Amino acid sequence: MLDQKKIDELAAKHAVSADAVRLLAEAVKRGGGSLAQFSHPDLGGTGQWMRGGMLMIGDMFNDRLKARVAALCIDVTGALGDVALEETSKPRSPTTWWPPEFGTPSAVGGQNAMRYAFFPVSRRLIIDDNGRVSTFETGEHVIIGVSQQQSGHQSLVFSTVKGPLDLASLTRIA
Repeated sequence: MLDQKKIDELAAKHAVSADAVRLLAEAVKRGGGSLAQFSHPDLGGTGQWMRGGMLMIGDMFNDRLKARVAALCIDVTGALGDVALEETSKPRSPTTWWPPEFGTPSAVGGQNAMRYAFFPVSRRLIIDDNGRVSTFETGEHVIIGVSQQQSGHQSLVFSTVKGPLDLASLTRIA
């Protein structure tokens, strides 16, 4: 984990509290250095980060804060160095809920009783909706982000390099 001096340094550099840096470092470490799920007011509320450019924060229209949080995620990952990478080589915990034959997902997230995992190599998207797990063929789509809506029912819309992708447009695999 990061020592207090490094935490304070990163907090000052990115204009957030030491507590926010500490929380983010723990989230990045849990995510093996490639992803994090966090919730802290200094980081825009609830959010998700994935190495490679995906970032969502609760304060979604605050572009300056998004840029600052993204830079902090990169710096925290760099500061963790081999500590975070060692986590990815350890066996997955029992919280891994997707079929093991798909390997390691490039994107994982969820909220409340709905969660997802995207596997670009096998072109599969796994959705767990309140305990009902479904597999979808993603074809040539490469998912780079997700929007999760909650009104009368939950829904997911995925962002791809070609634009939005509605879950209903994907082929469900039995």
